[in-house]
Amino acid sequence: MIFVTTGTQEPFDRLIETIDDIAGQYPGLTFVVQAFSSLYKAKNFDVLEFISAADFSSYMDKADLIISHAGMGTIISALVENKPIIVMPRLLRYNEHRNEHQLATARKFDALGYLHVAYDEHELMAKFITMWPDQLKPLHKIGNSASDTLLDSLRTFIE
Repeated sequence: MIFVTTGTQEPFDRLIETIDDIAGQYPGLTFVVQAFSSLYKAKNFDVLEFISAADFSSYMDKADLIISHAGMGTIISALVENKPIIVMPRLLRYNEHRNEHQLATARKFDALGYLHVAYDEHELMAKFITMWPDQLKPLHKIGNSASDTLLDSLRTFIE
């Protein structure tokens, strides 16, 4: 199962349309898609506008692959769950967000080698085709709490 999430703030039609194209090429594959309502209407899957935190966690747990905007909540969840994730950042030039913070986030995680990044629709399609199903692997795992080194550093700073 592929879990696709765009968050709940704004539509992300470029991502949803690309996923719809991918789903059309893989008719036997299940796509669970959470996306804020948009003008684009998917043909190959149903879109869930909102899901509860429990459902989000359940879909994350069951997913073979996560595809997402470059939102920190989803990125951290995927890294904690040790799930392969491809992110495609929302871009200001397409009025998908208020600034380019998702692009900065994607670039940093890409440079660290922590996740797969698609900077546009064509790259997302290519990464999916290359990865599915035999090349799926998480690139990095983090714990569900801060490291002792970070906590010690924060304590020292606060004192």
